[in-house]
Amino acid sequence: MLNPLSRWLLPLLIGNLSILTCVAQTSTAADSEALQIYQDHCAGCHGAQRTGAMGPALLPESLARLRKAEALNVMLHGRVLTQMPAFDRQIPEEKLQRLIELIYSPPAEPPRWEEKDITQSRVSYPVPDNDKPLFSADPQNLFIVVELGDHSATLLDGDKFEAITRFKTRFALHGGPKFSPDGRYVYFASRDGWISKYDIYNMTYLAEIRVGINTRNLAISADGQYLIAANYLPGNLVLLSSKDLSLIKIIPASSGDTTSRVSAVYTAPPRHSFVAALKDIAEVWEITPSDTDAQIRRIPTSEYLDDFFFDQNYQYLIGSSRKGNSAQVVNLDSGNTVADLSIEGMPHLGSGITWKYQDTEVLMTPNLKDSRLTIIDMSNWKTIRQLDTQGPGFFTRSHDGSPYAWSDVFFGPHKDLINIIDKKSLEIVKTLRPSPGKTSGHVEFTRDGRYALLSIWDDDGELIIYDSKTLEEVKRLPMKKPSGKYNVYNKTRYVRGTSH
Repeated sequence: MLNPLSRWLLPLLIGNLSILTCVAQTSTAADSEALQIYQDHCAGCHGAQRTGAMGPALLPESLARLRKAEALNVMLHGRVLTQMPAFDRQIPEEKLQRLIELIYSPPAEPPRWEEKDITQSRVSYPVPDNDKPLFSADPQNLFIVVELGDHSATLLDGDKFEAITRFKTRFALHGGPKFSPDGRYVYFASRDGWISKYDIYNMTYLAEIRVGINTRNLAISADGQYLIAANYLPGNLVLLSSKDLSLIKIIPASSGDTTSRVSAVYTAPPRHSFVAALKDIAEVWEITPSDTDAQIRRIPTSEYLDDFFFDQNYQYLIGSSRKGNSAQVVNLDSGNTVADLSIEGMPHLGSGITWKYQDTEVLMTPNLKDSRLTIIDMSNWKTIRQLDTQGPGFFTRSHDGSPYAWSDVFFGPHKDLINIIDKKSLEIVKTLRPSPGKTSGHVEFTRDGRYALLSIWDDDGELIIYDSKTLEEVKRLPMKKPSGKYNVYNKTRYVRGTSH
């Protein structure tokens, strides 16, 4: 196994030579001194176009999660456990402020990341001669816990709730890791375009490739043969072989003269396909991969839909627009819109869940703007209940093994609350405050649904384990902003109520 520094340097040397022919410019009047500072101190790690290299991309799309004040702090004091140095003794703060304005401004010439850049960036690491787990924990009840606080991940035993190992990841993972069907491998996507393949059994990286400049998420086919990444920049989808991360095809997200950002891509297991959400084209794409190509089926829609949910059988797609206040139900078999849902605010369907209620199936979605949860009867697409909450929410989660659904209040002053909904009565029966003053969010469950794992989204954060039936706290594990945790069995079996 290469040491961590070599692991990040090698892709830089192999994959970013073409970037160095371009110059960083802004679409507004460029600050020449800030440009010079960037070229002298930043381009070597972050690329001459700010598209990233050993360090992450420094473009507005890639810095969306990093506030300017936080970026300045990193420039002044460096970033722990990375190669980012401190510049407080080399560059006056006033000049760093101007550098901040530069990197948060779009370039005059859109940066490119093309086929040769992708193929040249790919790197493979030594493959261990071992097919058995190097640990005794149940391989199907493991969790990968993504810790954004210091760009690490923890492999967690889901029975003992103990860390097996902790390892570094790329900067700002996005969209959730995806497991191979047998649970042996996990694939990560970073916001600045890196796809990484990690061998869970041997606890080591096997391959990496950079597929874009600003990447939204990653999906894996139901048979485990193919990976596909959705990109904001450039606007495309990139199809890879899961075996070695070799490039199969670049699929431009375009229709006529319009090029679109790709909001997300999802696996539709019963359909043996992927489904892509386009932000700037009023279409849904169903993509059927092969070893050499991909077939695209375009489904027109009346709105731009960029946030999707699917029924358990993947016959129906429920999509909402970032404009809010409405959602459409599309029959993926016929390609027809079969219902319009009127939901005030901005439903976050990508974090919706379903469960069996009486003689029907219901969908519950949180809302990014309004303080409510909406519950919809999926037999007729009618709203049957709205639950008032203490603020807008981000995630809802449940499991067939639990009588409750969990929903956060992620935005606003009550972000430390978690609401517990009884799936039989459709009522909020309890509200928890796990860590006063700190954001609570993203619940996931053990393989059998017996325990719920909750994240405290803080650099001084925790993973809190609850008994999902009694709602009693079981254990706390200190972690660095554990943004999400993903169970091997639930993710590979697409268990109802958990994230897919």
